[in-house]
Amino acid sequence: MLQLTIRAYDFVTRLPPGPAPGGTAAARAALGSRPTARQAPRLGRSVTVDFELSEDQMAFQDVARTFARERMAPEAAEWDEHAIFPVEALRAAAELGFGGIYCREDHGGSALGRLDAAVIFEELAAGCVSTSAYISIHNMAAWMIDTFGTEDQRARFLPKLMTMEHFASYCLTEPGAGSDAASLKTKAVRDGDHYVLNGEKAFISGGGASDVYVCMVRTGGEGPKGISCIVVEKGTPGLSFGKKEKKMGWNSQPTAAVVFNDCRVPVANRLGEEGDGFAIAMRGLDGGRINIAACSIGGARFCLEKAVEHMGVRKQFGRKLAEFQALQFRLADMAIELDAARLMVHRGAAALDAKHPDATQRCAMAKRFATDAGFAVANEALQLHGGYGYIREYPIERVVRDVRVHQILEGTNEIMRLIVARRLLA
Repeated sequence: MLQLTIRAYDFVTRLPPGPAPGGTAAARAALGSRPTARQAPRLGRSVTVDFELSEDQMAFQDVARTFARERMAPEAAEWDEHAIFPVEALRAAAELGFGGIYCREDHGGSALGRLDAAVIFEELAAGCVSTSAYISIHNMAAWMIDTFGTEDQRARFLPKLMTMEHFASYCLTEPGAGSDAASLKTKAVRDGDHYVLNGEKAFISGGGASDVYVCMVRTGGEGPKGISCIVVEKGTPGLSFGKKEKKMGWNSQPTAAVVFNDCRVPVANRLGEEGDGFAIAMRGLDGGRINIAACSIGGARFCLEKAVEHMGVRKQFGRKLAEFQALQFRLADMAIELDAARLMVHRGAAALDAKHPDATQRCAMAKRFATDAGFAVANEALQLHGGYGYIREYPIERVVRDVRVHQILEGTNEIMRLIVARRLLA
């Protein structure tokens, strides 16, 4: 077992498993019980970090891998080609506890940690990157309600989100507010026991298909302190959607503008207090960045495995491609990059579980590194396939298209560098 002794200020350890989560009996038993983060000891004490997965983590890794192989991978090409939102497959994933991976158990969540989620998302993405990424977004929105909502809000929204009877979307980006999210313009004006919303959100995953929209809106003055978080339900008068976007990738999830035109939403749907919305949004993105990084690793790992298979059978100049040392080195570099990315993602996830003060920085580092590495590895796998990698009969080009957007969403990789630089210079 690979272990390393380090100083106590840079470690996360885990307690023995607790009671098993609730839900579908067989699936929950396979998922196992949830590990919880343990508080770090005093500074200066040496501790041991275990880089191997626990038995519980290996169990739900196997559950996710089997589901991805049997339910996602066989359909992924059709979902992509025909832009199918795979509702039944998503609800089947929810039966395994993947609708609320790190939501509390009292309303059907699995109550796992962020490291556990990273393991799960890597496996799911090896079956279908696009669909796995939507599951990540749904989990992020559900977690925000679970974490910042009142007991009434949690009871109203979470049960159907945990089963994916209802789907959720996260709404921050606007036509004029992308990387500069704090400049968003969508207004929410208080009118008695309602807010009246006017404005537009752009590039919303699940737009038009989701039932619940967790929206950042401006209730106060300029800047982040004027932003609040409000849950808007599908069917609310004044809520509408733009055209379904035609995209390079991520075709198994619809993307559309979410439009508010005198949309009246109860004050009771606000998460937290007025002015808390930007902080809530950023907290959600920390975990979203880890999830999307894990999805990049899963998709790229799939491509690497396919490249290894291809090089073992494809011959040129009378020799298998695998016999050419130059190509062997390229495979080795791909494997090294993915392993380094996985370690960074797991470290960021562990920092979130431990509520480490550098968690945001570590998540930004992991997201930048893993999504860049994931695209590079998938693209290299396409190159190693030659012309076969470029045609849709083979799955590599689909993964390349799907992972490319991971360098843009959940905060562009340029913004990830900005987060790290600000922390270094603070």
